[in-house]
Amino acid sequence: MKFRNFKLVGYVVYGRGAFDQLDEILAPQRKGEAPMIFLVDHFFEGKPLADRVPLRGKDKIIFADVTYEPKTKKVDALAAQLKDEFGTVSGVIGIGGGSTMDLAKAVGLMMTNPGSSADYQGWDLVKVPGVYKAGIPTLSGTGAEVSRTTVLTGPTRKLGMNSDFTPFDQIVLDPELTANAPFNQRFYTGMDCYIHCIESLEGTYLNEFSKSYGEKALELCRKVFVEKSEWDDECDEQLMMASYAGGMSIAYSQVGVAHAVSYGLSYLLGTKHGIGNCIVMDHLEEYYPEGVKEFKYMVAKNNIEIPKGICKGLSDEDFNKMIDVSMGMKPLWENALGKDWEKIMTREKLRTLYEKF
Repeated sequence: MKFRNFKLVGYVVYGRGAFDQLDEILAPQRKGEAPMIFLVDHFFEGKPLADRVPLRGKDKIIFADVTYEPKTKKVDALAAQLKDEFGTVSGVIGIGGGSTMDLAKAVGLMMTNPGSSADYQGWDLVKVPGVYKAGIPTLSGTGAEVSRTTVLTGPTRKLGMNSDFTPFDQIVLDPELTANAPFNQRFYTGMDCYIHCIESLEGTYLNEFSKSYGEKALELCRKVFVEKSEWDDECDEQLMMASYAGGMSIAYSQVGVAHAVSYGLSYLLGTKHGIGNCIVMDHLEEYYPEGVKEFKYMVAKNNIEIPKGICKGLSDEDFNKMIDVSMGMKPLWENALGKDWEKIMTREKLRTLYEKF
């Protein structure tokens, strides 16, 4: 048997105020006058965090509009802009939620790899290391800070650049940065982590490596969304570590039905990843009965509205596009349903599921 040899994040710093060490962390990575590029979630434009970014020399902040999840054409345009302006850069630093971090990983890779980022949507297609990349989450739950993928919407599909060259070289985990996030956003990204854990722990790829991280992440999610009566600093800390552990749990396994189906929603309708997972999870009793029961409890306890009716009025062509994208997520379906998954999840069954949303 051949075991997969996974590349994980190079360096991790954790703690309240860790962001203030960023200048010191980046100093050894600077290459002459080549700048560091800070891709910052546009939410922080004009806010105090932007003023704390340690700019040196030709360094540049680019505020990334992540109203919609990253598209391959946006990645290509940003990489081309940086090459035109600077020739090369010392590194790309992503500061924000999962979309911003995915954008930073993708742009970092496309600074050195030829063609379009759409050419690398798949598994192990990236052949050249990117520039130095650092990720600094300001929301907790996606696991993007530790994953070996960068999820992108391309011309024909929504799929990540899954490769050993994708993970960050450095991550800075500072719970203070998540303190002012809107609660709905916290919940949706937190549920992304919760759903990662349910899918990983109940999947056919499960092993002790994934299980140990997944169980800890699940325990932390429950502390935050089930046991706590109100949000406090400890919640920020616990959810940040749940995100990290949840991301680690799928490094050696996979996600499952909720993610496979939500990719279709995101591709066609632009549904944000966390919300999409929640919309789908609300209807997956057949596959994750206990997880869905607990999920519904957390939704009710935290007074969250899950969007409904988003697929109402879609055409057959629309449904087929979503089904094509979803069915293309083969490792996810295999993890969820086993090697014979195509006999279980037919196009007709998937259509029926989409019609419920």
